[in-house]
Formats: sequence, C-alpha cells, structure tokens
Amino acid sequence: MDDNQPFSDSEVTTGSPNHFSPPLLTEEAELALPAAQVAAFSRLSEQLGCLLHARELDFCADARIGGELVHRCVLSARSPFFREKFAAGATELEIGDLAEGFEVGREALVAVLQYIYTGRLEELPIGVAECVDDERCIRHEACWPALHFMLQVLHAASRFQIHELVSLFQRRLFDILNEVAKDDILSILVVANLNKNHCRQLLKKCIELVVVSDIELVTLEKKLSHELVNQILDVRAHLGLDGSNSFKLPAAKSIYRALDTDDIELVKLFIVGKPTILDDVKALHYAVAFCDTKVTKQLLDLHIADVNSRDHRNHTVLHVAAMRKEPEIIMYLLEKGAQPFDVTTDGRTALQIAKRLTRAVDYRSVGTRETAPTPRERLSIEVLERAESLDSATEITSVPVEMTSNNPQEKLLYLESRVWLAEYFFPAEAKTAMNNANVEGTLKFHISNYGPGSKRSACDVMKASFKMTEEHFCRMNALERTVELGMRFFPRCSMLINKTLDEGLSDQLTADLDNSEERKNRFKEIMEDFSLAFTEDKKEFESVSPFASALKRPRKARSKRPKDGNKTLP
Repeated sequence: MDDNQPFSDSEVTTGSPNHFSPPLLTEEAELALPAAQVAAFSRLSEQLGCLLHARELDFCADARIGGELVHRCVLSARSPFFREKFAAGATELEIGDLAEGFEVGREALVAVLQYIYTGRLEELPIGVAECVDDERCIRHEACWPALHFMLQVLHAASRFQIHELVSLFQRRLFDILNEVAKDDILSILVVANLNKNHCRQLLKKCIELVVVSDIELVTLEKKLSHELVNQILDVRAHLGLDGSNSFKLPAAKSIYRALDTDDIELVKLFIVGKPTILDDVKALHYAVAFCDTKVTKQLLDLHIADVNSRDHRNHTVLHVAAMRKEPEIIMYLLEKGAQPFDVTTDGRTALQIAKRLTRAVDYRSVGTRETAPTPRERLSIEVLERAESLDSATEITSVPVEMTSNNPQEKLLYLESRVWLAEYFFPAEAKTAMNNANVEGTLKFHISNYGPGSKRSACDVMKASFKMTEEHFCRMNALERTVELGMRFFPRCSMLINKTLDEGLSDQLTADLDNSEERKNRFKEIMEDFSLAFTEDKKEFESVSPFASALKRPRKARSKRPKDGNKTLP
C-alpha cells in the first residue's frame, strides 16, 4: 500500500489468525510473479532485518528512536511521519514524544520497526504478550498482556502512518472483541478514539459493546474522555438502558468526591447515623479501584464497610484490588478479612484475575538491588498465592529468638537490622509490608559505629547503652509487624534473611567492599538462593492449593498461518 494513499479501514474483516507472520507477498501475488522474483523479495526482507538487528552493522545507523539504532533513509522511505521528522534534522527521538496519548513499550516499538524494515511481523513476543494464567488462558489471544501489546503496536503504527500494519492489528482486535474482558474494551476504545481517522470501525464497535455492557457511569467517567462518555450515555438513553445501577444513590457522588480528595473526615460526616451507607454506594469498591492507597486503608480502618461485599457485577473488593494490581491494598484487605476463595460470576478468584492481567515476563522477574525491584504485578500474585495456600493463616517461618527477647533495646536493634536487609534484597516486598505496618512516620533508630544489616550481640547492646522512649517502642512495634507480614506472605525469603543474619553474611555485603569481586560473587550466590526460595514457595502453594491442578496441562502450540492472509485458522 502506498503510504501517501488515504487510509481506509474498510478492509477490516473477521477470521484473522492467532499469530502474525504475514508474508511479504500474498499467495495470489506469488502466483503472479516468477519464483526467482519472490525469492528476491524474501531475501531483501531478510537482509533489511539484519540491518536492524545485527550488531556488527550498527556503524550504518545514523539515528535513535527510544534507544534503538535506526537508519533514517529506511524509515523515511517507509513512513511519511519519520520522513518529516528526519527532514527537520532530528536524530534522537523519544518514543513517549512520538506516540503521545498511549504508552508504547520497547517491545512494541521493536515490532513496528521490524515491520517497517522487513514487511513481516513475527509471532507476538513470548512472555511479553502472554499472561501467567496458563490453566485458563492457553492460547493467550485475549488476555490483557496480549491485548495491551497489540494496542501499543496499533497506536505506534497509526502515529507512524504505517497503514497496512494498522489494518492488520485492527482486524485482529475485531476478532477477539467478544473474548476480551469487559473492562479491557475500554482500553481498546481509548486507543481507537486516539486514532479515530484510521480506526473508525473499531471505534464504532467498541462503543456499541460498552453501551450494552454493565460498566457503570463512574468507571466510564474515570477512564474515558468527556466526549465519549456523553456519546455512550446518549445511545444508552435512546435504547432505554441504564448503566449506572446503585451508583445513582444521592450520597454516592458526595462520598466519592470526598475520597478523591483524600478527605476521610468528610466521609465520616456522611456516614453518621447511616451504618450501611458505605456498602450501599460501594465505597470500598470505588476506593480500591480509583483512590490513593492511604485513603483506602483509612476507609478500611473505619470497620464499617463489609470487606467481602459485592458490587452489581458480582465483584468483591478483593477482585477489584486484583484488577488494580496493587499488592499493598491486596495485603491490607486480606489482613482485614477479605476471602481469597470468593469467585466472580465466571468462576475466577482474585488470584486468577491477577494472573490473567500479568505479563509472564514480569512474573518471572526477580527483583534485586543490582537490577530492579520486583514488579508489583508479581507481588500481587505472590501475596494472593500465600492467601490461597491452606496454611497461610499460620507462619511457616520460625520466629527468631531475638523477637521474643525481654530486652527491648536488643529487640529494636535486631528488627532494624532485619528490616534493613529486607529493604536491601527485596525493596518492593519490604515497602509493601512496611507501609501496611505503618512504619512511615516512626523515628528511625541510628547508632554510630554500627552499620545496618548486622546482627547485634548482647555485648553490642550493652555498648549502645540507650534509653527506650515512647518513640522507640512505636518504631519497634511497627518493625515487628513488618517482620510478621513478611513471614506470612514471603516465608521463604524470611528464612533466607534468618540465614543471612545467623551466618553474619550481612557484614560481608555491607562492608566497604562494594566493588570487590568477592562481594559481587557472594551477592550473586545469595540472590540465587532467594530465586530458588521463590520457586520453592510457588511449588508449595501448588501442592496445597485446592485451585491448583494436580497435573499441568501441556500448552497448545499456536497454529501456523497459511500463506493466504485472509484464511481463518482452526
């Protein structure tokens, strides 16, 4: 297709295949061309692909997009968008600036560049476009990671004016619209509206689906533009439909407005003499879905709303928290009595919801101080897995003797050291536990000449010689609660911290030897132990959870695409 030709999405059809490896030429085109010419086109595609990926050819590149080396001549020939940018003298382009309106990740950018250079798209990237729920989502066609990746590619292709690529992914999205989760339809609608000139049919279809859905008004207002919300409401009114349900209650908007402004005192005024009002307006559901973590926890601390109540879509508060993928809120709800085994109308627990929303690559990621913190998506799953395990109510990690000490100075010093190690190895996990234990705001204890992460002896405590104050006791209680949460939700890691302290390994890691080879090797060994601990934890969960299958089903391979791009795969 000529890039200068006005794009029409009239080519949108159903029945597109499960993966994307469109040949440079269709079967009909191949029949019209000599075999040698077909081979030449194929070879050209491969060679241009090498130009993009072969590191030994990096010297040919003369620009960067989002950190990726590119060639201005190739991109200018294939895309009017890039032709204009490079003609203006640009050589360093940021993907966030180019694809404004919707975040486009590196993997999606690489997929678009691959198509620009070769005219081909390989299968959706493993791990990036696959969720964790292999039990219920075998083909990964409509789960959030696959959908999100396709939306990123669609948006980038539209912005870069790669019209045939837009058409390809628009067709694919049409095919899976009936399989996509209702809330995910809103994300498709957002991207289709951003690219309405290229995605008119997709936009129209998404609006039709949202109109007849049970997605309430407050969610539409939070996730869609004012223009789209009015359009949906007008069609609903014309059809006599009402998607607002219980959120029409007069007190709802006032309570929501107070939660949005983090004004828990104002919420308290609204509930005076109305013991069921928070449940009536689904205030917990709203707070968990849209509000700041702190105000959500404050609302829970009122102990008025039912933590296991359901909304008009039969979602519990924990189900909504799993959709948000916020581990701190999930942990707090479980501490307040949320039931992890409650299921949605289609039979999913909060854990299964979280798995379907999480990229496999994020779940496999192991956070370390040397790389990056554990993604919150994986933390959410890990916390829910512990909650579903049969022994989650008991601590499988033995309580260190230092935590039962009658010497408050010794106990405080030990807790400071232990929590510091948790922050050092697993900052995301530690932050989640510390926030739920309300550590923030307590006075951090410091003793000169004693580095963090060291196990204190009785002699050390005697030398420290300090008087416990009310602030010290407040700090100690918060740190103790942090350790208890870690033992419950991250038990194997807690055992590793025990080992690190008992063997004095923390001194090796925190000494002034940060650049020594010995220190790096020891750190690597300990992190391997932590990774193994996570694997063991997961295996233990699968062995005791009634929701885990006794035998894993083998994963079905994706079907191969026929040469005719219009044929439907089985």
